[in-house]
Amino acid sequence: MSVNHTKTVRFMRRVRGPLLCLASFLCLSISAAELGAQENPPNAAAENDRPEKVIIEFDGPIGPMLQQYVFRKLDEAKRLGADVVVIQIDSPGGLVEESFDIANRLHEIDWARTVAFIPRQALSGAAFVALGCDEILMAPEASLGDAGPIFLDPDFQFRHAPEKIRSNLAERVRTLAESTGRPAALAEAMVDMNLTVYRVKNNKDGREAFMTNAEIKSSDDPAQWKKLKPVLESRNDNFLQVNGTRAVELGLADGLVSTRRELAKHLGVKGKFIVLRFSFVDRIVYILNYPVITGILFVVGLVGLYIEFSSPGTGIGGLMAALCFGIFFWSH
Repeated sequence: MSVNHTKTVRFMRRVRGPLLCLASFLCLSISAAELGAQENPPNAAAENDRPEKVIIEFDGPIGPMLQQYVFRKLDEAKRLGADVVVIQIDSPGGLVEESFDIANRLHEIDWARTVAFIPRQALSGAAFVALGCDEILMAPEASLGDAGPIFLDPDFQFRHAPEKIRSNLAERVRTLAESTGRPAALAEAMVDMNLTVYRVKNNKDGREAFMTNAEIKSSDDPAQWKKLKPVLESRNDNFLQVNGTRAVELGLADGLVSTRRELAKHLGVKGKFIVLRFSFVDRIVYILNYPVITGILFVVGLVGLYIEFSSPGTGIGGLMAALCFGIFFWSH
């Protein structure tokens, strides 16, 4: 064995203890953060006979990180025994698939009543998230809609998505709106800038609805529908976007609420909500998912594997690799 190799082995054995302590400290810190991040302990529901009312704060652009954050908070709300889950939305939208994944997850919840509370804005993909809830409550001046799909072309210019993509998106948003009892035509107008929606009246039974020309023509008896007037917000070259007052008038929202106090009164909540928001652990996960940090973890992990294979038996390389790859997979 060469002198340099002997020195390397001795060095690795010398620093193995401190590194093990560091790894243990990191693991304990993460575990403690997970416990401390909860505003209320998981057994809070067990300490009270009444079901809990939970608010999940939903802020910022929608992407994989926000999606996983919402899923984690929904799991936490279920553990707390919530029978009402309020998603407080303030978002300009974001990625389409992640938005629909969140909307579908909310729509599938059968253990609680889901409520979208929009004090300021739920645009683009955030509008889909709101449509996935059992009930939508908005501040009078809040905004809902404007969900036209766009993409970045090779010239780095934002363009409207082609017809094929818009048609598929329109069908998905129609299905989502219909499943929660909201006007499907108005939801479709959020993603189709060339769709005009009319308030119509049935000549036979007097009921009113919102329909497009295509829906009227495809009905069993087109003659029974009388057009009253078009919905202004659905005019050509305009993605439907409405404020809270107008959303209630059109049947897209269920009520006007500006503050959490008004929200509690509307929902009949006595006492305080449990508020779930971005915690210390959520922020750590967010940071660890930056491409640069992810790259560093991979590089250091690979270096650790190289050291372990070059000097087997020392354990330091394996520890480095296990720690880096462990943190990577935990954060994802």
